[in-house]
Amino acid sequence: MITVASSGKASRATDSEGTEVLPVAVETISESTEAALSMQMATSTRKDMDASLPEIVGHLNLLLGEDLGADEDVRELFRKGYRLIDLQNRPTAETPSFGVFIYLRDVADITRRLLWIYTQRHGLGAP
Repeated sequence: MITVASSGKASRATDSEGTEVLPVAVETISESTEAALSMQMATSTRKDMDASLPEIVGHLNLLLGEDLGADEDVRELFRKGYRLIDLQNRPTAETPSFGVFIYLRDVADITRRLLWIYTQRHGLGAP
């Protein structure tokens, strides 16, 4: 894989045919956020929620690093996303399961919304 720079944008990797390889794994993020959003409070264990959190937070963090535009809706999603990933706002071992459940859903929701914007900006199919 080689890296190609475009003016005004971060470097993007290309495969051997010269096709741009996007840094965001749309399908992976879509699947993991779908799994998190399909969890039910009554049937999900704290262990399941805790296991999903690092991956979902990582996806959100990745998308927050992308140039998704600067309109007011995007800026509001970024504000919410940064607030969620702030270490002071993340669940701890003392956080009740319901709090972790709500946090996980909030992170997955913002991640999905940013992913949708990402796919639109790159001309990809909706996640």
